[in-house]
Amino acid sequence: MKQTFYILTFLLLTSCGQSKSNQTSTTVSDTIVATNNVVRTDTVGLKETFNEEDLPVNEFLTIRLKPIRANFKRINSITNWTSIDTKELSESTEGGEAKFYYQKGQLKKIVTRHYGETFQLLTEYYLLNGQLSFVFEKRHKYNRPLYYDTTAMKENNDTEAFNIDKSEIIEDRSYFENGKLLHQINNQDCGSPFADEYLLEEQKRIITYFDKLIGQKKKK
Repeated sequence: MKQTFYILTFLLLTSCGQSKSNQTSTTVSDTIVATNNVVRTDTVGLKETFNEEDLPVNEFLTIRLKPIRANFKRINSITNWTSIDTKELSESTEGGEAKFYYQKGQLKKIVTRHYGETFQLLTEYYLLNGQLSFVFEKRHKYNRPLYYDTTAMKENNDTEAFNIDKSEIIEDRSYFENGKLLHQINNQDCGSPFADEYLLEEQKRIITYFDKLIGQKKKK
């Protein structure tokens, strides 16, 4: 799949049971934009993980996942980074950025943000012993595009305008061991393990983009 369409694939997941949109906190920017006498929010920010544990939802691979989860907790609790480098990204319609977090000269974490008219994607990559260990993807899927105000709603005979409270949070947690995707959890899939074939596709997708980020950083 072409990398330019990589983000859009995230938005095709289906829901299992009730919506899980309230599981991740969001903050709305204080900045607002007035367009055609309509005031709307310009950006919606997903929070980076801080000082949080990754609690298992079932007993699957608990022992093998334990060091991955411990590393996730340790890194996301760091408050004083030696350095943080920022790079602009241009793969989505509204742009984005990547932040590279270093501790004593070693890369420990990468956080990327991609902004679109209908979504925002926050991805956190955690390294363990120099290898990719854990990836936390948080996708904020808007109910309507950001610019879709009440006027647009009426013009299109629609029943909804953009409303952040009606948006949806989709989360994927991917666990890597020695360069291989060991396990993945989605907050809408009821907790069942994914098929090996699917995990191989996800492994390729995630590692391909992770390697691209590392390559872009080295070119700087």
